[in-house]
Amino acid sequence: QVQLVESGGDLVQPGGSLRLSCATSGFTLDYPTIAWFRQAPGKEREGISCISTSDGRTYYAESVKGRFTISRDNAKNTVYLSMNSLKPEDTGVYYCAVDLSWAGPNTPLGISEYDYWGQGTQVTVSS
Repeated sequence: QVQLVESGGDLVQPGGSLRLSCATSGFTLDYPTIAWFRQAPGKEREGISCISTSDGRTYYAESVKGRFTISRDNAKNTVYLSMNSLKPEDTGVYYCAVDLSWAGPNTPLGISEYDYWGQGTQVTVSS
């Protein structure tokens, strides 16, 4: 059974840092693509980063490039999102999702590309 469980969300001040974790089960981290999405109140869910676990290629939305880093630990079946220089506009519920296709997503951060989702973890950036 495929499962993804996010953790690490918290209240942090602007300029601060957080690391989110996405613990996975039901598949191995040697070929799928794992992505992080977020949804701010009253806004649509947006893709922010993804990683190909087969070759480590990464992709970032422009809004987080240079501040966020996605990584994975295959031994722990966990994907991480390290977030630095956080801004109030980074506030939202953060979700991880997996694309189990061998070819990977046609659109790296396309919501419809991803098959399974976690329940989300809240990140609030506020002073």
